[in-house]
Amino acid sequence: MYLRLFTLLVFILPFALAVSGQNPVIPTVVPTAVDAGKGYLIGPGDEITAKVVGESEFDFVSTVDENGKIEVPFSDDPIKAQCLSERELRIEITKLLAKYLKKPELNLRVTDRKSRPPVSMYGEVRQQQQFSLTRRAYLLEMLTAAGGVTEKSGGMITVFRTRPPMCMNAEQATAWKNVDGGLGAPSKDFSIASIRQGEEGSNPEILPGDVIIVHKAAPVYITGEVVRPGELSIPEEGLLLTQAVAMSNGITREAKSKNITIRRRKTNSPEPELIAVNYDQIRKGQQKDVLLQPFDIIVVDKAKKNIGDILMQTLIGLPARIPIPF
Repeated sequence: MYLRLFTLLVFILPFALAVSGQNPVIPTVVPTAVDAGKGYLIGPGDEITAKVVGESEFDFVSTVDENGKIEVPFSDDPIKAQCLSERELRIEITKLLAKYLKKPELNLRVTDRKSRPPVSMYGEVRQQQQFSLTRRAYLLEMLTAAGGVTEKSGGMITVFRTRPPMCMNAEQATAWKNVDGGLGAPSKDFSIASIRQGEEGSNPEILPGDVIIVHKAAPVYITGEVVRPGELSIPEEGLLLTQAVAMSNGITREAKSKNITIRRRKTNSPEPELIAVNYDQIRKGQQKDVLLQPFDIIVVDKAKKNIGDILMQTLIGLPARIPIPF
C-alpha cells in the first residue's frame, strides 16, 4: 500500500512546485539538540564505528544490515542494533568484550546516518526544502524552519506518512492508526489556525520520510470595472465581496455598482449560478455582504450612460471641434 502512495506523490510533488513557483532547497539539516528521550535510534544503513582503548585488534567499522544487525569481528553471531541508541549499543558490545578483556573501554558512535530518509516540505512555504532529522521534531518547528507559510496559503496542511515508523512507540501508533486518507497509507490534514492556537493534536510529531504539503488557498477572480482585476486568494478566515473589491483597489467611476454579478459553480452542472448583488446597498449597510466561495467570478460591468452624461460629454468635446479663426 505504501507503493501506491509513492506513485501518487510522484504526481503530486511536481504539481505543488509548479503551483507555488518556488524551487526546493536540498538538503537542510535540523540542528542537533539534547532530546528528552533516547536520542537518535540506530537503523538499517547506519555506519557504526567502534574503538577499544588500548586494544586496536577489537576495533571495527560495521554497517547495519536490512535486518537491523551488525557484524563484529569477535562474535560469531550478528548483534542487534536497530532501535538502540549509541549508549545502549555500547553497553551491549561492552558486555560481549568483557568475555575477552578486563574492564574494556569502548568508544562507539554512529559515523554515517543513512537509515532516515529526509522530511520533504512543499507547497505554500517560503522555502521548499528537505530536512534530515537528527532528533524529535514537530510540524510547527518544520513550518518555522521553512520560513513560514506564504500569503497564498489556504490554511490547511497535509502530512503524508510514506513509510511506517522504524521504531514506533505507542503514542505514534495510536495517533496514526487506521488513518489513510483513502490513499492506502497514513495521511492527515491539519489546520494552521489550530496550530497557532495550540489546540490539542494540531502539532504532530514529524518522522523521517514524511512529506508535508501546505495547500494553496482557493482562488476567486474579479473582472471588469475594477482598478486591478485578476486572481485573489481566499484567506483562512474567508473573503467578503467588499474585501475582494478593496483588494482590487476599488471600482472605477464607470462601474455599474448597483448590480454586480457573481458567477458561482453549480454542482454537477456546467452552467454557473448567477448571483446579483447591489454593491451600493452593501456599502451603506442596507444589504448583507456576500461571503465568496472558491472559484467565484466577480463581474463588475460598465454602467450605461444616461442622457445627461451624454450631453455633458458632448458639451465638453465641443471646443475641440470648433475651428479657431485666424
